[in-house]
Formats: sequence, structure tokens, C-alpha cells
Amino acid sequence: MDNFKKWFIHGSEFIAAGMLAAMFLTFLLQIFSRYVLLTPFGWTLELCLTLWIWLVFFGNAFVVRERDHVTFDIFYLMAPSRVRRFLALISAAAIAGGMIWAFLPTWDYIDWMKIRKSATLKIPLRTVFSIYAIFMIAVAARYIWRFIDILRNGPPDSDHDIPGHEPELPAIRHGEDAI
Repeated sequence: MDNFKKWFIHGSEFIAAGMLAAMFLTFLLQIFSRYVLLTPFGWTLELCLTLWIWLVFFGNAFVVRERDHVTFDIFYLMAPSRVRRFLALISAAAIAGGMIWAFLPTWDYIDWMKIRKSATLKIPLRTVFSIYAIFMIAVAARYIWRFIDILRNGPPDSDHDIPGHEPELPAIRHGEDAI
């Protein structure tokens, strides 16, 4: 299971990096066509925007970790363990439930977009926005798994660690050891 998880994480990071590289190269081509050839390509802007949409939702579904999200957790961290467990369960259930509840109406709209095509690339807009449906499924699955994990192991405190920050103050030295 750990090998699959590691492979999946690295594969997701590779795909996201590939989308970012493609977006950057398309952007450079756009600059070249506009300022060197003096004939801007219309499709480069559209491809950059489409890649940006895919990069944001794909990255947030599969690459960004829980501890990388911005959280307002002052009261959560001050609460006792039982209250933190309850709050973590409620938030995981609310996020998973909200994504599941909104999925069918969202997919209905995304599917309706198949009749419209992008302006220059002529890609059905259902294809462009289908990443949002994938995002919703991934987030719902992630938070269902998180709910089960909280039931088994309690609230995850490691998600709230600040990188490079010591949670306790260093000991104060007295006497000859002081600098």
C-alpha cells in the first residue's frame, strides 16, 4: 500500500509539473508570436487558461496536502482532544457530504456544456470543465477516508504543525551556559 501511495503521489506531482511546463512553454510561444512575429496566436491564451483550470483543480485534488491549506485553527488547537475529534469529524463529514450532494447538479451542468466549444481550440467545454467533477470526487473520497481515520485514530494534530516552527519555546539558560 505504501508503494502505491508513493507512486500515486509522485505520478500526480509529475502530471501537475507537466501541465505547468506546458503552460509556461505556451506562454513563451504567445510572447514570441506577439512581439517577434507580430502576429499573436489566439489559441495560446486559451490553452494557458485551460491548463490553468486543470492545474488548479488537479493540484488541489491530488497534490496539495491537508497541512498545506490555510486554516483558522486557533480555537481548534485550544480545545481538548474530545472536542477536536468532534470538530474534525463534523468538518470532514460536511466537506464530503457537500461534495457528494452537489455532484449530480454540477455534473448535469458540466455535461450540458458539451454543446458549447472553446473559441479557438474547438474543444467541448465539457472536456475543459470535467476536471472539476474529478476534483469533487477526489475531495469527497479524501474526506470520507479522513472521517474514517479520525474515528480510528483520533484527530490529526500533524496537519496543524507550522513548518520550521518549534511548538515549545527553547529552554532558558542560566549561569555559565548563557551566551
